[in-house]
Amino acid sequence: MEKYSLSATIWEEDGVYVSVCPEIDVASCGDTPGEALANLKEAVSLYLENARELGMLEEIRPALTATLRFQATIEINA
Repeated sequence: MEKYSLSATIWEEDGVYVSVCPEIDVASCGDTPGEALANLKEAVSLYLENARELGMLEEIRPALTATLRFQATIEINA
């Protein structure tokens, strides 16, 4: 089993904390930031397990193994 370092973004939305792993577009939620993160880790693990079983892991490997990641916050007037 391989170990990957992935990103997690968490924000509050209507009293629930939403968590997203942007590299593979997996999301979850929880009542607290910690719960949202734990639920995201479980969702990502299940996603990767399923991808491995379906032979799709190689398709997403570049996102899993990227050594450089950039994150920015932008402001938009809408």
